[in-house]
Amino acid sequence: MKAMKSLLFTFLLSGAIFSSQAQTSPDSIFSDITAIRDSTFLKNCLVFIDSNNNTSPVATLQKNWKTLSDLNIKNVIPKNWITKKIYLQINLFNPGKTIDTVYLHPGLMYSSIKTFAVSGNHQLNQVMDLSREDGYQPLTINAGGKQTFIVTLQSAKTIFNNLKPLIIRKEFIQKFQEIHYYKYASQQTVGYLFSGILLMMFFFSLVNYLLSLKKEFLFNACYTGCMFLLIFLTTYFERQSGVLASFFASYAAFILLAVGTIFYIAFTRKFLDTKQYYPILNKIFVWEEWGVFIIILSFSFLHFFTGNFQLQNLLENLMKVTALLIGIVYIVFSLTQKNRLLNYLAIGSLVLITGSIISFYILFHPMGRKSVFSSAIFYYEFGIAGELMFFLLGLTYKNRIELISKIKEQESSKLDIEKQSYETKLAVLNAKQKERNRISADMHDELGAGITAIRLYSELAKSKTEKEVMPEIEKISDSANELLTNMNAIIWAMSSNNDSLENMVAYIRSYSQEYFENTGIKCKINIMEGLPDIVVWGEFRKNVFLVIKETLNNILKHSKATEVTITLTKVQGGLSLYVQDNGMGINLEKVRRFGNGLKNMKKRMDEMNIQFSIENNNGTLITLHYPMQW
Repeated sequence: MKAMKSLLFTFLLSGAIFSSQAQTSPDSIFSDITAIRDSTFLKNCLVFIDSNNNTSPVATLQKNWKTLSDLNIKNVIPKNWITKKIYLQINLFNPGKTIDTVYLHPGLMYSSIKTFAVSGNHQLNQVMDLSREDGYQPLTINAGGKQTFIVTLQSAKTIFNNLKPLIIRKEFIQKFQEIHYYKYASQQTVGYLFSGILLMMFFFSLVNYLLSLKKEFLFNACYTGCMFLLIFLTTYFERQSGVLASFFASYAAFILLAVGTIFYIAFTRKFLDTKQYYPILNKIFVWEEWGVFIIILSFSFLHFFTGNFQLQNLLENLMKVTALLIGIVYIVFSLTQKNRLLNYLAIGSLVLITGSIISFYILFHPMGRKSVFSSAIFYYEFGIAGELMFFLLGLTYKNRIELISKIKEQESSKLDIEKQSYETKLAVLNAKQKERNRISADMHDELGAGITAIRLYSELAKSKTEKEVMPEIEKISDSANELLTNMNAIIWAMSSNNDSLENMVAYIRSYSQEYFENTGIKCKINIMEGLPDIVVWGEFRKNVFLVIKETLNNILKHSKATEVTITLTKVQGGLSLYVQDNGMGINLEKVRRFGNGLKNMKKRMDEMNIQFSIENNNGTLITLHYPMQW
């Protein structure tokens, strides 16, 4: 479809040129507008160049005009015309019976188009300027009249101006503009595609800056934003005329490139932290930033306040060379440094430089607009998009490295805090244990001695009593014995020297055998060999011992057993301790309704994360299971 539009445009333009040539015969300088089918190229219109810029439009009527075809202008006007006023003399004839209007399109790019109608007495009447928006100026010719127009053109300050005056029929103007604008639709599609990619990169960098507040993301967003506007507006204004299109081509495009270059350098400085790691390179970048800033000021002054286009063009080329040199510096510098971050910048710069070189080559050696790949702007846009893509990859890589480093620092800090907390808790625990050891020692030395004395005195009193021993003395002796046993258990639980499984087993063995001594109940102790050497803190040992003590007490009082077996063994998933008697068993219903002893035993074990169970199994079987991972 696009190819058909291009072919249609070529066909219409060729027909228009043919009809124009028929109307500009040597014996007539006036073009018959009614003979124009759609549009016509004014190949033989008259041209005058005001080399001194001091000739008034009316004075040009007395000057020597040349035919456009004699000037042999191919694509763009000569550079020495850019700051000069260009005058066109256009002669139109309307043999019709009604007023007719045609449109003049002098070519690309003109910042000013002023049109004057020449009256019969050689007076010039200025026509209302309607060309500012789109570069198309309507020309009205009375019925049956001939009209000469003097058109004053002021070129935009760019090397891409052309002079191809066209006369377009009023009823064809909209169609002509569409064909003219969309003639290279594939290139415009690619331009909008690249600008869309850059816009996404812009928002990506901007969001990352808002999230992290890292300046390299902000500078990259600004650089990407400038490149997005440059490519988008270049695509939008391509093949367009008017003041805005001319202003963009002659000034705004350069400013976007230059400002983008400043952000580009600022991004590089922050990205590589050149101030800290590469001080010499940082100084070069600072000088380049100031140099580009001075170029912007100088370019603006030359553009708005002088007519020195040669110097303005020199500054523009200097800017492009500066951007090229910055990229070359990246590549050369990265070859001397083993730095992955530099590699991203170097590859990005290489992509841009390659695209720019191909673009410049096509500009000076045109291949014709056969496809988008024969367009110079395509390779420049591709180079910018590729460069920014590698910059974003570099930013992502740097962000990931910094994130990993930050996480490591946080983990290290967390470990230090945990270590300090652990050391503090350990110090507190040691202090508590030290105090417990002191208390247990005091109890053993002072209370133990006192209770032992009470026991001895009560036994002595019993031995000296000739008659029947008083019950009170017997109770004093039994209470002293029980108190001494309980105190020894408390001292054993409090002492940190006993914080081991081996010590707990030895103590339970000793207590059990001593407890059933002279009771008629035989006590067997089975301890599995190879038990793990684990720490058993005081509270744990105390609660296990009290449960064992209560169990043995219940066996002695209620079971009517003749044998008790205590077994400690290593099983899958932990350690298990079994207390089995051969007595009459236990009435679980009665225990549930009236007993608190077993409930207290289970509560103690639950607090220590020990599973407690009781069952009838040829007597009573009590199981304590402590879960552990082997």
